Amino acid sequence: MKLRPLFNRVVLKKAEKEQTTKSGLILSANVADDMPCYEVVAVGPGIMQDGAVQPVSLKVGEKVYIGKYSGNAVKLDGVEYFIVEENDVLAVIE
Repeated sequence: MKLRPLFNRVVLKKAEKEQTTKSGLILSANVADDMPCYEVVAVGPGIMQDGAVQPVSLKVGEKVYIGKYSGNAVKLDGVEYFIVEENDVLAVIE
């Protein structure tokens, strides 16, 4: 099975936590859990505005942060996904 988001929604999956910083410092479990990171696994086509489709600006594979209480959790084939609207995404990790 596969999730296909509608309109300006995106499907996210919790990304693996970085256990070390770029400089080699090991992060404690408390620091790593402060704000979970998510990976974009599917993107909707966008929404209609002024007679044209406004596409979603996110791309599959990007890592993002979302608000603490954003989205809806869905479990499919034993994997937990989150479905959020594009405007619930706070930042893209570059």
